[in-house]
Amino acid sequence: QVQLVESGGGLVQPGGSLRLSCVASGTTFSISTMGWYRQAPGKERNLVALISRDDSSSYVDSVKGRFTISRDNAKNRVFLQMNNLKPDDTAVYYCFADVVNSRTYWGQGTQVTVSS
Repeated sequence: QVQLVESGGGLVQPGGSLRLSCVASGTTFSISTMGWYRQAPGKERNLVALISRDDSSSYVDSVKGRFTISRDNAKNRVFLQMNNLKPDDTAVYYCFADVVNSRTYWGQGTQVTVSS
């Protein structure tokens, strides 16, 4: 079992920045890929960024150049630095962790609102 807890969401003006954090607990040694999805009201949950255990990362096109994902394996944390935020980035952001030979675990979500 893996538990994930996100933090760092909030209200920010367009062009502003936020840093999301997610800490994993439980059987963390078996975690491979970690990352973030987001879900806007009335829309599907979509992948934002992911990072492998060896720090290979990928991003959805809409956030490339603005968001940076990173992880600290020693502290079982994954981060999402979000710069130049836009109103379209408004969503609930969910941390996820893939466990080898098991399943994907999810956090409870953190709200990000970009508005003037």
